Amino acid sequence: MKKKTVYCPYCGAKATLHRSSYIYGSETKKEGLVYVCDRYPHCDAYVAAHLRSRLPMGTLANGELRNKRIQAHKAFDWLWKSGRMKKWQAYKWMQGKLGLNEQQAHIAMFSEYMCDRLIELCDQAYENMKSAA
Repeated sequence: MKKKTVYCPYCGAKATLHRSSYIYGSETKKEGLVYVCDRYPHCDAYVAAHLRSRLPMGTLANGELRNKRIQAHKAFDWLWKSGRMKKWQAYKWMQGKLGLNEQQAHIAMFSEYMCDRLIELCDQAYENMKSAA
C-alpha cells in the first residue's frame, strides 16, 4: 500500500495523504483518507483516497469543482436509486452518453464541464421518464 505522488492541478504543489479529520475535523470517521494540496488552506484542493490501496479516488478539486461533483452525483444517483436502473446499468448509460470508457466514468475525475454535461443528460432523462409515465 504505497502512497501515490499526486500534484495539485491548480498550483502545482505536491499533495500529501492525510486522515480525513485533517479537512473535516475530529467529528468525521477516523478511517477516511484524503490527498490534500500542500498549500492548503491557501489552495483548497483535495480528494478522497481509497482506504486499502491509498490511491486517490479521482483528481484534486477546489471547492467549486467539489460542489459540481456533488451536484452531478445527486443528478446521476437517482437513475439507480429510483429503481429505474441497476447501478451498473446507470454507469453503462453514462459511459454511452458521454463517450467514456469504464476507467473514465467516475464523477470524481470529472471537470466542471463534464459535471454540467452529466447533470444536463440526467435532467433530460428524468423529463423523458416523467413524460412517459
